[in-house]
Amino acid sequence: MPEMLAEAAGVRRVFGRFTALDGVDLAVGPGEVVGLLGANGAGKTTLIRMLLGLLPVSGGSVRLFGRPPSRATRRRVGYLPQGLGLYDDLTVAENLAFSRAVFAAAGARAGAGPRSPRGGSDSLRRYAAVPVRDLPLGVTRRAAFAQVLDHAPDLLLLDEPTSGVDPLARARLWETISQAADGGAGVIVTTHTMEEAQECTRLVVLAAGRVVAVGTSAQIVGQRRTAVVRAADWPAALRRLEAAGLRAVLAGTGLRIPGRTAAEAAAALGDLPASVTAGPATLEERFFELAAGG
Repeated sequence: MPEMLAEAAGVRRVFGRFTALDGVDLAVGPGEVVGLLGANGAGKTTLIRMLLGLLPVSGGSVRLFGRPPSRATRRRVGYLPQGLGLYDDLTVAENLAFSRAVFAAAGARAGAGPRSPRGGSDSLRRYAAVPVRDLPLGVTRRAAFAQVLDHAPDLLLLDEPTSGVDPLARARLWETISQAADGGAGVIVTTHTMEEAQECTRLVVLAAGRVVAVGTSAQIVGQRRTAVVRAADWPAALRRLEAAGLRAVLAGTGLRIPGRTAAEAAAALGDLPASVTAGPATLEERFFELAAGG
């Protein structure tokens, strides 16, 4: 049985009277990309910080490479925080040199190790002498990834790594994540983007500090159906649906009503001319249901 790189068992974290995490279980093994999916405030970042040992648990336990988090276990981790972890007043080359010196002093592997994918520090050579504060956001993200991967970590903990970048840059960063997993690294990545969630081997959906679903995107959606309305006068259809308490979303030329049946939609529309059918739910629709307690 492969070694679990990171594990959380019944983890709780309380801040005063606020419970940020409540009974969360999580595990990631080599080659897996586990997506932590949840809205802002769901507890994703808190869980990442607890796995690293940066926040103590209020209950339950966390382990890195089979042991409690420590400096020794963190040497095998590549951590990308939301703030990226780069020094704005240093150049790209200086940031990488500083990181290498730190990991070399700690006894970790330094340099482009076997798990470092293509497109790492080599693709940043033209920006080597540029201070981080002067870089475009997409290049800054690439520099942060290069720093995270440079010591060939066995586990990547990535906290919303593509936030704020354009679609092309997002695709390139996800290619980097996939290459790292193909090389044997385990990955835990937080996101609230459904397109990115589809890239993950497995998803753990958090809502209000609790795990509300686990599995592949197909498993989480399951057999859920969505009512689909097509009407020439879709604004009038939208008004009738909303008046009946049905939350509808415009999708192309139709309206989708997650979690509702075609019969419910037809009853709300009354005599308004419209085509009402049912179709498979999307991951995004299922996610919003779960976040709302459905």
